Amino acid sequence: MKIKRLGFLCIGAGVLSAGMLLAGDDAAERLKESALVMKEVMATPDKAIPQELLESSQCVVIVPGMKKAAFIIGGKYGKGFLLCRQASGNGWSAPAAIMVEGGSFGFQIGGSETDVVMLVMNKRGVDKLLSSKFTLGADASVAAGPVGRTSSANTDLQMHAEILSYSRARGLFAGIALDGATLRPDEGTNKDLYGSEVTNREIVTGTKTKTSEAGTDLTAVMNKYSLRNK
Repeated sequence: MKIKRLGFLCIGAGVLSAGMLLAGDDAAERLKESALVMKEVMATPDKAIPQELLESSQCVVIVPGMKKAAFIIGGKYGKGFLLCRQASGNGWSAPAAIMVEGGSFGFQIGGSETDVVMLVMNKRGVDKLLSSKFTLGADASVAAGPVGRTSSANTDLQMHAEILSYSRARGLFAGIALDGATLRPDEGTNKDLYGSEVTNREIVTGTKTKTSEAGTDLTAVMNKYSLRNK
């Protein structure tokens, strides 16, 4: 009886360990995908996020392959990462995990999976982003971001919208409205990446964490495309 019980415990421990390893692998893969999304989006300046907007942003949220939830009519679900500028104003933080649920995507550009990028433009938007949970359009103003080399004709967006949002599906990159989408921390992924329970605020401010090995590429990509003082 004791032998059988020990066997079950060993099997259970093995399954749990395997699950933790897979969760870590999934997080690392999403980090790679997030870095690739930014590389590909910024590779064509005429169709990318305007450089001046990216340089003005306080935080960036990247959700690779956001999926349509078949069991919820019109529902969406995705996991990604947010990075914020360091206190010096230059350079980017370690990535913190975030989840996005629901929301209207406005004009549907096609595809069952959509890459989503959001720019957080001011401190109020950052505070909302780092709260336990908030809804775009209700707790923070959101607008479809402009695309191209310059945003000089879109200064109203910079002045009034706290968050600018974009999506990419089937190769088409465009600004979209994400009203109604809810963002909240992905605590499980953070624990997988950093080995302990840490908040998104602690991660992006560097209070208790440094960039994980898996996250260095994403941070490097953000530094490459949006450093204010190159």
